[in-house]
Amino acid sequence: MTAASNGQRSHWAGFNEVSFVAGMRLLFWICRVFGRWPFRVVLYPVLAWYVLTNARARRVSRAYLRRVAACGGAEDLRVLRHFGSFAESILDKMLLWGGLFDTHSVSLHGVDGADGVNRCLDEGRGALLICAHLGNLDLCRVLSQRNARLKLTVLVHTRHAQAFNRMLERLNPDSQLNLMQVTEMTPATAMLLAEKVAQGEFVVIAGDRIPVSPQPRVAVAPFLGQPAAFPIGPYVLASVLQCPVYLLFSMRSGQRSEVHFELFRESLHLPRKAREAMLAELAADYAARLQYHCLRSPLEWFNFYDFWQLPDTSRLDTPDASR
Repeated sequence: MTAASNGQRSHWAGFNEVSFVAGMRLLFWICRVFGRWPFRVVLYPVLAWYVLTNARARRVSRAYLRRVAACGGAEDLRVLRHFGSFAESILDKMLLWGGLFDTHSVSLHGVDGADGVNRCLDEGRGALLICAHLGNLDLCRVLSQRNARLKLTVLVHTRHAQAFNRMLERLNPDSQLNLMQVTEMTPATAMLLAEKVAQGEFVVIAGDRIPVSPQPRVAVAPFLGQPAAFPIGPYVLASVLQCPVYLLFSMRSGQRSEVHFELFRESLHLPRKAREAMLAELAADYAARLQYHCLRSPLEWFNFYDFWQLPDTSRLDTPDASR
């Protein structure tokens, strides 16, 4: 959630995206004792007050939902429902790490078959997973802990959400395992990740938030009807790792949760002469798949800042990574 000040673009990392859920511990207790509907009865008056008093939050959410409608998505979406979906996803994270989430109802897609991620596990190969701020990535992390063959390293930038992370850690210390704080991808970090992939591990990186940098390296691609900036870090990293690249999306479908794995590239090479064109193509392909899933579950994309306000793109091409 952002508004530019003095003509400069504010970065998503400058905002505490869980600041409006200071009472989540109480709401978690209500859900645990009384169920989900009593949780919602208490939640929505709090959300209504937050949305009413936070013009910036209303503006960025409404702008996103209008783009969804213009691209053929549902037209009856409301800002309050959008933030309600975000609060419910936070509750789901707490239920997951508290051992109270029914993971048996999760529907997995793209696991088996010639292009499924199980192929990599069967062959002992690592892979790069490019995720998004869509739905609940923690669901994938909890599920991975039940598969001894699947080892994840999730690249994150979560200093803006430290209070929430401490809350999860109190519920389950394992919630902080396999997270690697990365603001900028250094050669040493890339070498460490290459070793992990060589050992058959999976590295997870977000593809829908620009790097934490004054002049982020990005590629501009069409998304929901307008140009938007996407990080090139995932693709530069993939070219270094030389491993299969999958897209990872998690969302709700009715009362059930879904996790989708999609083979993006079997391997990725960035030619010197056509590097920028290739990066733009990769970002566009990723944006197209993200748009597809956003239109399926529009209330579950949680990038609450001015996503379409383009940064300074005068400098391109270093493997920055952020979540």
